[in-house]
Formats: sequence, C-alpha cells, structure tokens
Amino acid sequence: MRDVAIVGFILLMIPVVIRRPWIGVMLWVWISLMNPHHFGWGRAAEMRVALIVAAATLIGLVVTRDRVRLPVNATTFLLVLLPLWMTVTLVFAFHFDDALRRWEEVMKIFLFILVTASVLQSRRHVEMLLWVIVLSVGFFGVKGGLFTVATGGAYRVWGPPGESYISDNNSISVALVMIIPLAYYLAQHTQRRIVRYAMYALIALSGIAVLGSHSRGAFLAVSVMSLYLWTKSRHKLLLGVLVLALLPVAMLAMPDNWKERMGTIRTYEQDSSAMGRINSWQTAFNIANDRPLVGGGFELYSRETFARYAPDREAVHSAHSIYFQLLGEHGYVGLLLFLALGITGWMNARRIVRTARDQPELEWASDLARAIQVSLVGYAVGGAFVNIGYWDLPYYEIVILMTVWSLIGHPNAPAAARAVAAEATPSVRNPRPEPAFGPASNRASPAEGACARTGSGARDSVAIDRWRARDNNGRPDGQDRTARRTDV
Repeated sequence: MRDVAIVGFILLMIPVVIRRPWIGVMLWVWISLMNPHHFGWGRAAEMRVALIVAAATLIGLVVTRDRVRLPVNATTFLLVLLPLWMTVTLVFAFHFDDALRRWEEVMKIFLFILVTASVLQSRRHVEMLLWVIVLSVGFFGVKGGLFTVATGGAYRVWGPPGESYISDNNSISVALVMIIPLAYYLAQHTQRRIVRYAMYALIALSGIAVLGSHSRGAFLAVSVMSLYLWTKSRHKLLLGVLVLALLPVAMLAMPDNWKERMGTIRTYEQDSSAMGRINSWQTAFNIANDRPLVGGGFELYSRETFARYAPDREAVHSAHSIYFQLLGEHGYVGLLLFLALGITGWMNARRIVRTARDQPELEWASDLARAIQVSLVGYAVGGAFVNIGYWDLPYYEIVILMTVWSLIGHPNAPAAARAVAAEATPSVRNPRPEPAFGPASNRASPAEGACARTGSGARDSVAIDRWRARDNNGRPDGQDRTARRTDV
C-alpha cells in the first residue's frame, strides 16, 4: 500500500511537472534527499522514480510558459566549470569503470543544480525549496530524535534507506546540523503558530538526533556552528544561557559509550577509526602531489592505490572529508574550484545582508542569508570528517543565495523596486495579448506603483524603466507580484 501511495503520487504529479517545471525540481529534491520510494516494501524501491521526474522536468523546461533563465554570474560559472573539470579528471582516473558510474551520478546532481538555478524566480520558489529541504531531511531528525529519547541514546541514528550520501550516522548528523538554521528561518517567517511550534519541535528533535548519531564530527560541527550563531545573534545573553543550560543536561543524559566516544576527540592517536581517516587524508594528499592537476579520479579507493600512496597500506578507507575527497579525486584544481564556489556563496550572503540592512521589507532576505551562512559553517566543519562533497544540499544553498541576491541586488534600484522583485510570483515567457482598454505604456507597472507609494519621485525612473522593459520582454502586464507566504 505504501508503494502504491508513493509511486502513485509521483506519477500523478507528472502532468503538473511538465506545466510547472519548478514543481519538478521540488519533487527531485524530495526524492534525492529523502529517498521516499525506499520506504516501500515492494518494487517501488527498485523503480527509477528520480529518472521519471527528471525527464518530465526537462520536458517542462521546453514547453512551459513559466520564465526559465539561467543567470550568468560567478556562481553559475563555477557550477558549470566544476563538473567540467570532473569530466576531465575522469579520463585520467585510476579505475575508469568505477569512476564512470560515479561520474554519471554526480553529473545528474549538477545538472539539476543548474536546472534549479534556472527555475527559481521568486521568494515563493525559494521558500518552497526550503520547505522541501527541511522536511525531507528533518524527517530523519524527528524520527532519530524520538528514537534516541526512547532508547536513551544507546543506539545510533541512521539516515535514509538505500543508496544515499547521508545514509550512515556521520553523514546524516551533518545533514541535520545543516537544516537546523534553515528550520529556524522558516519558523520565524511563518504566520501560523502551529507551524512555528512544529519547526521548533523539529529543531529540538534534530539536535537530539545529532547527539544520538554518536558522530564526533557532527559534535564538533554543532559546537562551532553554535559559537558562530552566538557571535551573530542579536540576543547573545539569552542564547548563551540556553546553550549553557541545555547542552550539559543533554550530554549527561547520554550513555557512557557515547561519552567515551566523544572523549576520543582529545585522544585520537589511540583510536583506530580516527587514525584510519588520517591515513586516508595523507593518501589523498600524496596522490594530489603526484598528480596535482587531475588527482586520481572518482572511486580511487582500492588496495592498489593505497599500496602505492598510503602510509599504512592495509588501512583502506574512503577520504572521510569533503576537502580531501575533492583533493584526492580531482587534484588541486578541483579543490580550488570547490572552495571558490563556497566562497562565492558566502560573498553573496554578505552582499544580501549588507543590502538589506535597515530595510524592513528585505528583512526576510537578510535572515535567510544569515541562516544559510550558519548552515554552511556546519557543513564546512562537519564535512571535514565525512564524504559528502557531492551531496546536493550545500549546492542548493549556494543557488538560493544567488537567487536572493539577484532578486534584491539590482544596482541603482530603489528599495521599493527591490521589494517587488523579491516578492514576485513566477513570470511567463509569452505575454498575454494587450487588453482592449489601452496600451501597456499607459498603465503603471507594479514597480512604478510601489515607487509612487514611497514618494521616491524621479530617482526611481531608472528602476521603473527597467521593470517596464522586463514586463515587455517576458512578463504579462499587470501580473500580480504581491507576496505569497508559503508555509508548507
């Protein structure tokens, strides 16, 4: 029955996806992050539902009347250049057949990252994507938190079933760390009290699930992320008191084996797991020094490779780090492109915060940028100990920052025009025919009306002309761009 419900829902959504490809992106993200079809007991787990959704979405990009445009900027340039470089390193991979299978998987991810960048055109789209991300990953936080409470933390929390980048306890814990600030943003920007309380419950249970994962990397990530959040918070005293009061209680409630495992952070030399990771890091470093441009390619982890490059030839492990994963598999060039993409996203967040300062109508953008910054801090720290260099979520966050900046960051545009852009609903490629009561030039655009209400006068003429040109080039005149807050 569960199989029928999941697959039936996806198939019923296909016509909608073709008409509205941005909905296809939401379905793709849901399937990619949560693996819902693997919760079935029958053949649903074997069905390639992601491929069905992907095909419908790509068809929709061609036939839809919605506005579809891939921005040309530093972010999209790097989002294209990084997978292109991975394609170059594929040619020189140590184990080509294994590398080819991984390359196909990673290319699908980057393709839909670019599709996402093409269809996100409004705040409504951005917040819908946030809801899908938070609920898809947060499901395991709620489930894992309840499991940890019920078992007293004696057993580890695991991620989605099936093949997923966040299936193991270490990866799902970093994923939960990343969605906590996103859930907090959604809680702060919903008008429904019950939804706000539900998000607070998700945050609390996800935090408990992070502890229940027994992941040392996630423990470090949540510690550093909390410190960063405290430095950026407007309520430092309150937040500090809450952390100092609740964290010791949570740690004392965990079993002795959890405390012993966390204690190995200081005595890592005596822990075989930690030393195995260091051995893998040294191996990746040696490969990059031997092949600085192309590295060893995807799936380089084999006895033959470790026999040649590892200090300990018998300890064959994956990289266990996003940084050494990119360094070992794609050389210094791949690592630099990866880091450049993260820095570009961070700079977009800073621009958003700076632009939105002292402008209440753009407070949502500032709050979102700060939330994603906190999330990326968690990824940067927690990712140093897990293999999630190709996982979707951080790339979606970078695309969201790029989209928000494009919505509010128009140069020389007045605040009112930026607010209209930020709240815009999806536009349409083919404008409707002109109505009989008058030409478009005689009607005020939404931006013009917003500027008129602010009394900004002639200073807004540049922005008004830009918005009129945008209307004539791809938006139906008079289309409502009022804010549509989305809770679910």
